[in-house]
Amino acid sequence: MLDIADRLHAWFEDGRDFAVATVVAVDGSAPRGPGAALAVDRDGAVTGSVSGGCVEAEVYELCAQALRDGRTVYRRFGYSDEDAYAAGLTCGGVLDILVTPVRPADRALRTAAAAAARREAVALARVVRGPVELLGAALAVRPDGTYEGSLGGSPGLDRTAADTARALLDAGRTGSAEIAEDGSHCPGGVTLFVEAAVDPPRMIVFGAVDFAVALVRAGAFLGYHVTVCDARPVFATRDRFPDADDVVVEWPHRYLQRTATDARTVLCVLTHDPKFDVPLLEAALRLPAAYIGAMGSRRTHEDRERRLREAGVTDAELARLHSPIGLDLGARTPEETALSIAAEIVAVRRGGTGAPLTGARTPIHR
Repeated sequence: MLDIADRLHAWFEDGRDFAVATVVAVDGSAPRGPGAALAVDRDGAVTGSVSGGCVEAEVYELCAQALRDGRTVYRRFGYSDEDAYAAGLTCGGVLDILVTPVRPADRALRTAAAAAARREAVALARVVRGPVELLGAALAVRPDGTYEGSLGGSPGLDRTAADTARALLDAGRTGSAEIAEDGSHCPGGVTLFVEAAVDPPRMIVFGAVDFAVALVRAGAFLGYHVTVCDARPVFATRDRFPDADDVVVEWPHRYLQRTATDARTVLCVLTHDPKFDVPLLEAALRLPAAYIGAMGSRRTHEDRERRLREAGVTDAELARLHSPIGLDLGARTPEETALSIAAEIVAVRRGGTGAPLTGARTPIHR
């Protein structure tokens, strides 16, 4: 539900009752992943989505029912061959959905929604399987391990759940975990679904060129915190990059060495100038970034590889470099080129092949 935290936080502030349906597990092909949510307030207003349309109407009714009777329910939706009009996923996958009634005084959900709306790190842990009296019980867990709310049950259950949620938050992961009813870490008895809200991943674009203007726009659209870096102050200006979160005038490799990056960071090198590229990529290829791409022709790429090898970059490190950058879409304009780069980033991060879906026999969603 943290993917719609902005709207839910506003509903909490308005004192509204609402019910929220959250995808807690996916099997096979499905339009939305774990954490996707749809909420319905007392007046029937809707926000969010759990399936892109396949089962929204039935989930809406489940939310309305939860508001009427105050009960949390767990439902599974899958494709039905027997009844073409039954609510199900035409893509053939299975969604497990938790539907929970929410009151303005619900401490854990309110704390989690407020923190996520402020773009602060927080984990929301909820019981999705276990004793019926615990179903839907929630904890909001902060990065330091402190928490709001309670799951009920044994005294150690909250502490173990908070430890589990904190570990997932540290990793920036949303997922499920099993713990025992007595609060031990042994699997069994209670299944938690933990949503982790963390800072958006970073995209750092090196080279304040025309292609960068379009790529920054694409990166912002995809939800990245986008930084543009160039050593030339005449090009790296806020006027040229209004969609960037940060515009930095500094030698690229020096900036990369001092700024924060992690395993979700995307690095796009558009300078295609050896005096910038080589020291920058030498540093970048030794960082745990999610994607490292460099622009240039095949001849430029070959020359760049030779220079990097001379600088001591290994074959294993070079294998991480996507160069020439982007997928082959036949792009010509800066906007088309930015689309090809963004498509490659998505494919690399999500495990896609970049091949057409038409005629393919592999699952669309892995």
